[in-house]
Amino acid sequence: MTINQLRLIVPFLLFMISGVGLAQNKIIVFQSDFGLKDGAVSAMKGVAMGVSSDLKLYDLTHEIPAYNIWEASYRLMQTVPYYPKGTVFVSVVDPGVGTERKSVVLKTKTGQFIVTPDNGTLTLIAELSGIEEIREINEAVNRRKDSGKSYTFHGRDVYAYTAARLASGTISFSQVGKVLPNEVVSIPYQKAIINGKTLKGNIPILDIQYGNVWTNIDAELVKKFNLKYGDRLKVSIFHNDKKVYETEAPYSETFGNVPKGKPLCYLNSLLQLSFALNQDNFATTYKIQSGSEWNVEVTKLDF
Repeated sequence: MTINQLRLIVPFLLFMISGVGLAQNKIIVFQSDFGLKDGAVSAMKGVAMGVSSDLKLYDLTHEIPAYNIWEASYRLMQTVPYYPKGTVFVSVVDPGVGTERKSVVLKTKTGQFIVTPDNGTLTLIAELSGIEEIREINEAVNRRKDSGKSYTFHGRDVYAYTAARLASGTISFSQVGKVLPNEVVSIPYQKAIINGKTLKGNIPILDIQYGNVWTNIDAELVKKFNLKYGDRLKVSIFHNDKKVYETEAPYSETFGNVPKGKPLCYLNSLLQLSFALNQDNFATTYKIQSGSEWNVEVTKLDF
């Protein structure tokens, strides 16, 4: 082969390599509301390994509360950014399985892929990481062989199978299916804002192990609000716009800055304003939950 022939063929080969998906890194991360009491999660992994035994399979969580699409959305936002470009996520919290909701693969602007029903699960990761492109899964091609009569386990028959084909480079992203508009089904919620002398936000999730209450009010907004360690705050918590709890607490660096059992406000590991009781369970003690309908207002007592 001559040098001129090589010059012609090398760009073509590079294009073909990128086209079959070698930008993917053979990592798949699974999330569901299945729990681990039966074989559902293992079945999804078995399907993936049947596509390619070279895949690396990990779990985000399978303890999403049943049907809780909002929490699935939060866990993706919490986790996806820490995985390298090319990682494929499978998120199956799908109370509408078998209905007309679309099965999609979203590619974020940071290069990760999420395989999921478009039912609200993509709300927060689409906002955080942006949408590079969305494709609807073509189930005529990207569906486990002889599974067409099953309508209630798309996690195994469609999502795990498609994810494995994509992650392994068996198909390119363009072969997933047709391109969709760059928009997703979105769950409405209170965005974090400064409203006069009040910080307003949502309680998207609880720190389950310890009962701390996390908000979507980030450190940048806290700084704009001019909060300083030691400031006394009034915290009001609302469920469906009805006030269900109110307290006063200092803005603190860490839990030990207040006596045992006393409340504090702090920045959590994601640098979001949160509330806790030192060595006690804030959420259980005051019957606080999380979700798109749980909101918070914070004001400084010494404004």
